[in-house]
Amino acid sequence: MSTDKRAPLDRERVADTALRLLNEVGLDGLTLRAIAKELDVKAPALYWHFKDKQALLDEMATQMYRRMLAHTALDASDTWRERLLAVNRGLRSALLGYRDGARVFSGSRFTSTDHAPALEANLRLLTGAGLGFTEAVDAGRTVNAYTIGFVIEEQGVRPLPGERREGFDIEDRARRMAGFPLAAEAGRLLFDDYDRQFEEGLALVVAGIAARYGLAP
Repeated sequence: MSTDKRAPLDRERVADTALRLLNEVGLDGLTLRAIAKELDVKAPALYWHFKDKQALLDEMATQMYRRMLAHTALDASDTWRERLLAVNRGLRSALLGYRDGARVFSGSRFTSTDHAPALEANLRLLTGAGLGFTEAVDAGRTVNAYTIGFVIEEQGVRPLPGERREGFDIEDRARRMAGFPLAAEAGRLLFDDYDRQFEEGLALVVAGIAARYGLAP
């Protein structure tokens, strides 16, 4: 239970508590009742700040993004490719910091405009590299969707770094699929070394953007 019971109850404090609790119980176990218990208040008190769980998830995603910005240094001299790589590496790192972090982030609506300066800068960089505005938005959205989708799958196997969900033993999978040697061997690439997987997939997406729109490296 929170030791700071006398601190004012506001949106930031509720979201911060929810993010801490998320690592213990996961998204499915994160209820307003559980958060209220952690804060030592009655559940109805939370409804003054959030009308429902989705509103809380929106605020949690916003907090996650703010923390990501604080830990992702962007260089004004970046090329468009360097910027997409840096932003999406930072996003993956931020999402992996929370159990079900990618599920919380996916589909959420930011509750502030804190993301606007970085988005503006990224779009200016992409359009300055020769993309039309629609193309720049499409490129940014596509690589962002790749990163979030990848981490959802990654956290389905490894909810937190160092954990591995039951049922994803690679050797056991290979034995069960011994009659299909290529499919069996693929498990070693599909369910392990997620850093390598992510980097290769990210490189493929960025290379695809360059090829599709005729961009220089």
